[in-house]
Amino acid sequence: MTEGADAVAQVRRELVRGRPLTGALTEVDRLGAAGLLGLESAVRAEMRGAGPLQSLLDDPAVTDVLVNGGAGVWVDRGGGLVPVETGIDLGPTAVRRLATRLAAACGQRLDDASPVVDGTLSDGTRLHAVLPPLSANGTLISLRTHRPQALTLEDLAVRGTVPAALVPVLHALVEARANVLVSGATGAGKTTLLAALLSLVPEDERIVCIEESAELRPDHPHVVHLQVRRANVQQVGEVPLAELVRAAMRMRPDRIVLGECRGAEVRDVLAALNTGHEGGWATVHANAVVDVPARLVALGSLAGLAEETTTAQAVAAVDAVIHLRRDRSGVRRLAEIGVLGREGTTMRCDPALEVRDGEVLTRPGWDGLALRLGLSRPGTGRRAGGAVRGRHAAAP
Repeated sequence: MTEGADAVAQVRRELVRGRPLTGALTEVDRLGAAGLLGLESAVRAEMRGAGPLQSLLDDPAVTDVLVNGGAGVWVDRGGGLVPVETGIDLGPTAVRRLATRLAAACGQRLDDASPVVDGTLSDGTRLHAVLPPLSANGTLISLRTHRPQALTLEDLAVRGTVPAALVPVLHALVEARANVLVSGATGAGKTTLLAALLSLVPEDERIVCIEESAELRPDHPHVVHLQVRRANVQQVGEVPLAELVRAAMRMRPDRIVLGECRGAEVRDVLAALNTGHEGGWATVHANAVVDVPARLVALGSLAGLAEETTTAQAVAAVDAVIHLRRDRSGVRRLAEIGVLGREGTTMRCDPALEVRDGEVLTRPGWDGLALRLGLSRPGTGRRAGGAVRGRHAAAP
């Protein structure tokens, strides 16, 4: 426990004994200026942040903080999850109390009647918590950090997330106002890449972002955010993503962006992208670009769409699919770019560019994508590096 946290505990004890706040603070005056600064940080973390976990979230390298009941705390600093020593009380009562307080800070309820919660702290940190007996290992807390400063595409290239040879292709997708899906597993870097790409949108265009919680923070002067409202304890007042997508279409958007497509809202997104709204983006969970069609068909069925309807809408609307994955070392990397097509009523996604061992290779879908973006078109199976760098070159 830090000196500031010790001071907070001492102030609490003095207040419980009935002493006024000024008297309680006198008890910690011996800490001096440095100690009082620590006290201020500890109080801030206790009242508005993640309490004893806030110091981990303040580390700029940390993307995730996980509390596995009483079994320990794990963090991800970009290289996969590793356990950390925190010195905090991991007893069942303490962890449950922390989870309940964090939920309340998000304006959510977490108790035996509502044992699972999703929320967002005031600094943008995403919270997910589960109480026993749904969790067999005690209370589980998952925190996903939010960084106010969006990384640029060049930053991602330096970090190895985006191969340098693909930077011109991604620029071209934005400039050509292509409609794009960004796919990958949870934590693969979809939101980070999407924010970087939206930062490339011309400043005279309006971006409307629709999310479960406002996580996308592109470096752009004209971005507005819509976020869902969950039902209250009486199970009324819910505003789902699908309704927000319909609302966004009436807000004079130049770019409609759906933070995550995971349900019936896919119908409204595809409808929007098929009615003249170019330059739209959305993220979706999938294992690879070839698996995106199955995911879209499954989501379409939730909205009551037949497979052939989802196929027709998606193929007509979506120009490209970008897929990210974590490699074995935990580093997030752009792995593939594909294009949607169909065989009869069946949707498929043809790989266009593949990153293998650091090299960018063209695949069967590259010719069509290159034509859409105005890039040069090398033969299938050749390295794409030289071709995609000349993004203004005429197609043969």
